[in-house]
Amino acid sequence: MVNQPGRERDTLRLLTDSYLYKDLFAYEGLKRSSLFEKLLMALALQLGNEVSYTELARLVGADKNTVERYIDLLEQAFVVFRLPGFSRNLRTELRKAKKIYFYDNGIRNAILSNFQPLSGRTDVGALWENYLMAERLKTFRYGGLYGGRYFWRTTQQQEIDYLEDREGQLRGYEFKWNPAATVRFPKPFLEIYPGSRTSVVTPTNYEDLLTDTTL
Repeated sequence: MVNQPGRERDTLRLLTDSYLYKDLFAYEGLKRSSLFEKLLMALALQLGNEVSYTELARLVGADKNTVERYIDLLEQAFVVFRLPGFSRNLRTELRKAKKIYFYDNGIRNAILSNFQPLSGRTDVGALWENYLMAERLKTFRYGGLYGGRYFWRTTQQQEIDYLEDREGQLRGYEFKWNPAATVRFPKPFLEIYPGSRTSVVTPTNYEDLLTDTTL
């Protein structure tokens, strides 16, 4: 909680420096802090995109196992969480795909040292998606909901931002910061999964998603 209005940036930087770069290292006895910082930067920059441990390892100059271990640590510490790809019927569905989100946009911004207002940012879409994903995860956990949480993507780059599988009912969601954006859900998904529910989530209706606890 910020109890000193006007010092939000300082508070976020303090949390990032003390928790991410000190406490976690002390807890795990990690030595290569520069590698850890590079990995966090790479994850922050790839927010909302599919990630590959092999590609991350190449970017930060480490082996794949080390990258996966660090991400496991970050997930256990509730800094990031993973979202797997959904695959059931189509050969073109990405079966081993995954995305990584931050529990808090503020920590992500502190990692990048970017505190510009939304009006001056080029990553508004990614921030919006991360916010919705993190808040929906909290709804699942605190609301006692059960079901799978995924994103959907094919080798032809057709994608649905977020997918829930609850009691056998698939629900697909597209996240758009601009309420006037035109959205068309991929035809292959609608054909192979008939009866699926689809919704577009914008700043005008996002509370419907965050408070939805129906089966």
